[in-house]
Amino acid sequence: MKRRTFNTLLGAGLLAGTAPMIIGRAAAADPLGIGFVYVGPVEDFGWTHAHDVGRKAVEAELGNQVKTTFVESVKEGPDSERVIAELASKGNKLIFTTSFGYMNPTIKVAQRFPDVKFEHCTGYKRAENVSTYNIRFYEGRYVQGVIAGRLSKSGIVGYIGSVPIPEVVMGMNAFIIGMRTVNPKARMKIVWVNAWYDPGKEGDSAKALIDQGADIIAQHTDSGAPLQVAQQRGVLGFGQASDMSALAPKAQLTASVDFWNPYYIQRAKDVIAGTWKSQDVWGGFDSGMLVMAPYANMPDDVAKAGKAAEEGIREGKIVIFKGPIKDQSGAEKVPAGTELDDGAIASMNWLAEGIDGQIPS
Repeated sequence: MKRRTFNTLLGAGLLAGTAPMIIGRAAAADPLGIGFVYVGPVEDFGWTHAHDVGRKAVEAELGNQVKTTFVESVKEGPDSERVIAELASKGNKLIFTTSFGYMNPTIKVAQRFPDVKFEHCTGYKRAENVSTYNIRFYEGRYVQGVIAGRLSKSGIVGYIGSVPIPEVVMGMNAFIIGMRTVNPKARMKIVWVNAWYDPGKEGDSAKALIDQGADIIAQHTDSGAPLQVAQQRGVLGFGQASDMSALAPKAQLTASVDFWNPYYIQRAKDVIAGTWKSQDVWGGFDSGMLVMAPYANMPDDVAKAGKAAEEGIREGKIVIFKGPIKDQSGAEKVPAGTELDDGAIASMNWLAEGIDGQIPS
């Protein structure tokens, strides 16, 4: 608030007698209510765990200025709309909805509560009181691919996909592109589990992929089951969204870690300060929103190659979706000398050369 505006309000309050004292007491007594809606359990040690780490960071940073709450394991669809509306009706003025399938429910509830600020993770629909935010997960997948290309003896990686949306597809493509910079004949076998968090299906998928020759397992699902199966079967793999090394210390090579803390803290500060505005954020290595877990279970030269790829992306020296890139049929999707813009990446609906499997219709 500008000083002149504040002084004007203060003068008006003095004329009204006790108004400034009432405003002051209310501001001091009422912390900002912040709600979080999670698609999985907080103990998944993956996607939801990373978001809850961010929630706790907000509490640690802002103390009694905020009061946070969360609802876990909320199914995408009608049930999420009910949960989001309940959080808004209970006085939360900032609500983070942390899964793609919450997009339309978030927009609907935001129309009913125009004085509440909403932040939707991984979506693309915005409104005056709805922002969107995401991480360039595909950057980490490319790094994983470079590592896999150097370590895989079979030349086959198994990749467990959650749901067939561009976010997942672009990660598959980035991985095989990175892997083929090392081994041009590398292949990726994919399995879709049609869920973000289903330890049973994820574990069974990892077993099936290993049986098909994969000696490295990657995933865009949220539980530690694939890594645990990898360790049991004597193969290697990558964690998802959080450092999962505690679950499979002999199997995890590294993990793409989602670091939401600074974003969540800043957006809470923006609401408190009255400076919050609708925006779209898509950050990667260069923003600090994506980091790699410590490199392990690999020779030093492989770790060095992974770190070099990470740094190359951060500095803009490596452009992942730069042509020539072909799809599964051999058709050119990205001509030589050109690169995909963010719009083309965000709407990606094709699989790159070297991937065995299809995108479900």
